Amino acid sequence: MTELSTTTVVRSSLDRLFNPRSIALVGATERSIWSVAAVDNLKRFDFDGPVHLVNPKGGTIFGRPAFTSCTAIGQPVDAALLMVPVQAMPEVFADLRAAGVGGAVILSAGFAETGEEGAERQHRLAEIGREAGIRIIGPNCLGFANFSSRTAIWTTPLRRPMPGGNVAIVSQSGALASQLEQFAYQQRVGLTHMISTGNEADVTVADTIAYLAAQPEPRAIALFLESVRQPQAFRDAVRAANDAGKAIVVLKVGTSEATAKAAQAHTGSLVGNDRVFDALCRELKMARVHSLEELIVTADVLGRIRLPGAGSGLALIAMSGGICEIATDQAEDDGVPLAKLSETTIARLRDVLPPMARPTNPLDLTGAAMLEPELIVRAVDVISADDHVGAVGFVFDAPLKADERGFAQRFISQVGAGFQRTSKPCLMMSHTFTGVSGEARSMTDQLGAPYSGGGVRHCLSALGHAFRRARRPSRSPRCAPDRVTARPRSEREVLDHLAAHGVPVIPAKVVVDAAGAVAAARAMQTAVVLKIASPDIPHKTEVGGVALNLCGDEAVAAAFDTMLEKVRRRRPDARIDGVIVSPMRDRGVELFVGTLRDPQWGPAITIGLGGIFVEALKDTSLRLLPVTPGDVREMFDELRGKALLDGFRGAPAVDRDVAARVVAAIGDAALALGPDLVSLEVNPLLAIGAQVEALDGVAIWADDHE
Repeated sequence: MTELSTTTVVRSSLDRLFNPRSIALVGATERSIWSVAAVDNLKRFDFDGPVHLVNPKGGTIFGRPAFTSCTAIGQPVDAALLMVPVQAMPEVFADLRAAGVGGAVILSAGFAETGEEGAERQHRLAEIGREAGIRIIGPNCLGFANFSSRTAIWTTPLRRPMPGGNVAIVSQSGALASQLEQFAYQQRVGLTHMISTGNEADVTVADTIAYLAAQPEPRAIALFLESVRQPQAFRDAVRAANDAGKAIVVLKVGTSEATAKAAQAHTGSLVGNDRVFDALCRELKMARVHSLEELIVTADVLGRIRLPGAGSGLALIAMSGGICEIATDQAEDDGVPLAKLSETTIARLRDVLPPMARPTNPLDLTGAAMLEPELIVRAVDVISADDHVGAVGFVFDAPLKADERGFAQRFISQVGAGFQRTSKPCLMMSHTFTGVSGEARSMTDQLGAPYSGGGVRHCLSALGHAFRRARRPSRSPRCAPDRVTARPRSEREVLDHLAAHGVPVIPAKVVVDAAGAVAAARAMQTAVVLKIASPDIPHKTEVGGVALNLCGDEAVAAAFDTMLEKVRRRRPDARIDGVIVSPMRDRGVELFVGTLRDPQWGPAITIGLGGIFVEALKDTSLRLLPVTPGDVREMFDELRGKALLDGFRGAPAVDRDVAARVVAAIGDAALALGPDLVSLEVNPLLAIGAQVEALDGVAIWADDHE
C-alpha cells in the first residue's frame, strides 16, 4: 500500500474509530495482560470483522501469524490499538499513516501525565495524527467498547453485551470506567458504549458526547470528569445531546476555581470552589451526582422513563407505612416534588382502598395488598389519572430468582398492569440497594414494570433529576455585549453604571469639604451617611471611611473632618475624590449581590441575605450569567434564610418580583463591563416592600492589585 500524501488525507470521522470494520492490535503479545484482555474481549463480543495481530518480530501470536507492520497487512484497517513503548510511537504512526488507518487507541502511558517533557511528546503525537487524519483516543487510556455494534478495543476484561442497552459511559479514568461497567452489569443496566478518553491528545469528552448525541442507541450518557479541556465545545456537545433527547448525568471531581481577585472582593470566598460547575449543570440540564452507584442508577432511570410533566409531582405507592415516611422526608430534603392529590382522587381512593389505608401521597396500601394484589392496579389507575401527578413510583423488590409459588410474579404483574394503563412515566424500585439478576430483569421487563435495584434513596434522587430536567427550559448560548462600557472604579462610578442599566441606586452627592457635606445633608432632610469616595479603597469601614446616622450640621461637619483625617493617616497612598453623602437607610432586608468570572465557565452571579447569613453562614445561591427574573426568583427560594424575605416577625415582605428584576439588571450591568471585570458587588442591596436600592457598589478589575 502506498503512503497517502497529506493533501489527499481526509480527516477520519469518529465513526470509523468507534465502529470499525477491521482492527489491528499493534504490539500484540501473549505475555501482556493488556493484549490478552483485548483479544478475549473481541471474542466475547463476537466481533465479526478481521482482527490483525501486529508485532515487529512477526511469528505466531495467539495461534495466528502476526504481521510485522500495519502496511504489511495489505488490507484496510479502520482502527488500531497501540500497545508499544513511548519511544516507538513516531515509527508506529508513520506505519499507521502509510496503511491508511483511521483511528488509534493508545494504551501507552508516559505522556502529559508525567510532566512538561511528556506533554511535549503528546503534543507532537497529536500533530502527527492531525496531519495524517488519524483520530486518537488517549494516550494513557483503556480504550472503548461499542456494545451496540459488538466492537471492543478495551484492555481489561469485559462482560458480554446485554441486549436493549440505553446508557453510554464516558470517563476520563479508564479504571473507573471498568468499575462502572462491572457495576452496571451487576444492576443489569444495559450499556451502548463505553469510552475512556485518557489524556485527550485528540478526542475529548466533548467530542465523545457530540458523537453519542448523534447515535440512535444511547438515551442517557453517564460522565466521569476530572476536568474539562474545551469548555465551549463541551457546552455545545451537551446542548446537542439535549436536543437529541439524551440525558446527561455527571460525576465530577476537583473544582472550578474562581480567581483570587474575586475572593478579595468577597464573592469568590462566599461561593466556594465547586458552585460554578453546579450552576453549569443547571444551565445545561445535566444531572449532577456524587457517587459511582448514583451515576449508573440515575443514568439508567433517566434513560428508561419518559420525562414527567413540567408542573407536576411524583406519586409514590408502597406496602409499608415506614417506607412512605422515609420517602416523604427524603423528597423534602432532595427537592423531589410530591404531587398534592386532588379531592376527586382522594375520594376515588377511599372507594378502592381497604378501611385501614389512608388516601395520601405517598400511599401505603397496607398489608391488605398481600392478600389482594389487585389493589395495586386499582390504586395505580386512580393515582395516575390525577392531573397533578407527573410520574408514579412503586416500591417493591424483584426477587433474584422467582419463588416456586409465584407470589412475587403475581405482585409485579399487577404493578406492570397499572403502569401499562397510563401514559405517565413509571418506575418500580427496590426498598434498599440490591443487585438485579438476569431473571429479575427479564421478569420485570416482560411484565411491563420498569425496575431499578437502586433502592428508594437513589431512585427518588433520580426521579427528582427527571422532574428538574422536565421543568428547566433550554437556555440559548450567551452572547457577549455589543459594546463594553468604560470601567467604573470608584463607588460612585459603579452606582452610576448600575443606574444606567436600570438598577435603582440610593441618592448621593460627592462633596469635597465640610460645608458641602452640610449643604447636601440639609437638602436630603433626613439622617445621612458619609462614605469616603476613593477608587483605591473598596472596603471603607476598615480605614474609618464610613459614618452612619448623622443628624444636624455640627455632627455632619465633624464626621467629615474626622473621616478625612483617619483615612489619610491609614491610607496615605489612596486617591481621594471626596466624601459621598447619602440618606440613612435603617429598615428593610439587606441582600448581597456579587458577580465573578470563572476561568473556565465565564461570568456568574451569586445572591445572599446580608449580615450574618452571607458572611458567617455563606447562605448564597449562584447562577451563570445572564439570568432572567425567573432565575432569580428560584435563587431566592434556595436561600436557607428566605423567610426573611417574606415579612419575618412583622417586617414588611419583600416584593420578590421587583427584587428579582433588579438582581437580573445587576447581572446585565456586569456583562456590559466585558471580560476584564473580575467581580462586581452590590452590598447591600436594600429591599423594603417594593422599594429596592443599591446602597454600595464595588468593581474589581483584572489589573487591580498587580
